[in-house]
Amino acid sequence: MYGKAFAPEYQGALTTLSVNASLVDVLAAGTEELRAAERAGRPAEAARSGLAVAEAHRRLGQVREADRAWKASYRAARAAGDTAAMAWALWSGGTLARQRGALALARRLLALAADLGERGGDVVVRGYSLAGLAETGRIQGDYEAVGRLHEQLLAEARRRGEARHTVWALEGIAQMHRNSGAYDTAYALFEEAAQIAARADDRRGHAWALRGLADIVSVRDGDTERALALLSEAEETCRAMNLVSALAYNLKMRGNVLYRAGRYAQARGLYERALAGFRGMDEPRGEALARLGLVKSRARLGRDRAETAAELAELARVLERIGLRHAREMVARAERELGVFAEAAR
Repeated sequence: MYGKAFAPEYQGALTTLSVNASLVDVLAAGTEELRAAERAGRPAEAARSGLAVAEAHRRLGQVREADRAWKASYRAARAAGDTAAMAWALWSGGTLARQRGALALARRLLALAADLGERGGDVVVRGYSLAGLAETGRIQGDYEAVGRLHEQLLAEARRRGEARHTVWALEGIAQMHRNSGAYDTAYALFEEAAQIAARADDRRGHAWALRGLADIVSVRDGDTERALALLSEAEETCRAMNLVSALAYNLKMRGNVLYRAGRYAQARGLYERALAGFRGMDEPRGEALARLGLVKSRARLGRDRAETAAELAELARVLERIGLRHAREMVARAERELGVFAEAAR
């Protein structure tokens, strides 16, 4: 049985904030509490309030501000001798590093956060940090290495009745199954995640689950209209909560759905919007995936084959540099699909 979802990253005076609070509101409240704590000389409270500030900036796509905020939170936690708060700050920094495509740094910070969380007796930050490590491996395509960790974290979350973390784990496992071609299994897991998130009032988790369901409905069933309806429902949440990154990924997925349906001009427009969003928040993984969709759409609309081949080759180098194995394989499939691989090799 799962309780109502909560946001453990909203701490100290901010624990009353809802998991569904608008990020603009979270940022305003966190900044106010942070300044009050700094004026009062309370570094422990400054660290906790600063964590919410860092996370709000990160999710709003304000990368530089997020980077300054998590580091300030860590310094305040260290000054207060608060090991658990230090772990939370490192978790935020590691999550930001992954968002920016600095995957080696992400792994290093998240591993440190997990260690400090264990030493500080905070099982939640330890779990979140291990989850971050698992997600980093998953987006790199290293499914064998992180699949067991996802399952372990899912079991722990179920045992503690933590709805939000259970939803995250289910979605991660579902995504691996989807990318491996096990669409029925992936659909069932995304569906369970959506149901748990809805009952626990975890709107962010629910939006991500709907996006996953839309993807399966599109690729497995060819049901374009149902997929678009699911994405529209998810988009409402993204806009209400100012989930900038999730909104960009939603736009990209909408482009995928329309591309599969042969509606290439519409797909091109959505990929262009998603690309602008990812570039605005310095999110290289999303940027590369949106670029891939854009290249494919333009090719279908008559773009010069040599130009298509050259851009796909350049995209492959970008993904290789970031370390995204699965996305690199997607480029190879695009080269075969568009018939430009041989030309690029000449």
